[in-house]
Amino acid sequence: MGYKSIYARAIKPVVGYFVALIVLIIVSPILLFTAAIIVVDSPGPVFFKQGRLGMNGRVFLLYKFRSMYHEPSRISNKQTFAGDPDVTRVGGIIRRLKIDELPQLFNVLLGDMALVGPRPSLPNLKEKFDENGTFRILVKPGLTGLAAVNGSVFISWPGRWVFDRYYVEHLSCWLDLKIIFRTIVVLLMGERFFYKSN
Repeated sequence: MGYKSIYARAIKPVVGYFVALIVLIIVSPILLFTAAIIVVDSPGPVFFKQGRLGMNGRVFLLYKFRSMYHEPSRISNKQTFAGDPDVTRVGGIIRRLKIDELPQLFNVLLGDMALVGPRPSLPNLKEKFDENGTFRILVKPGLTGLAAVNGSVFISWPGRWVFDRYYVEHLSCWLDLKIIFRTIVVLLMGERFFYKSN
């Protein structure tokens, strides 16, 4: 079907909006509790906001719960792995459970993101895109994606872009459901679970 299909252009955005709204209502107690423990755990803002690359190369403001110490001078574009000293105690937990990503549901409501799609990258990464990488901005970035459930940060950028291109070219309801299912497994087992089986 691909990114030009009726599902991709008309059905997916509407379904994604209402699912994001319902999920936000359900997890609102978790959002409030997380915000509270972030404030208690370390000084700094509750949310981390950063410009990310969206559909057609448009830059939008992405929202996440702050999971690192508030250091404006730190290198903001470095890859963060488990055990990183910049990650707070609470941050380590919410990153493992992906709770830090929940505020991106607001990005879905704003129309900047979808529930499923290539993960949004920093704008300067666009300069490094190979042919596969250029496909990722043909669709909205997602809270989870094909690369995210196949190793995520343990895969090189060119490796992730191969998954992104496949997703864009084969975008369908079935593929989205498969990615959502694998996301649940990743939440339970960790990002290395599917990476090991590749």
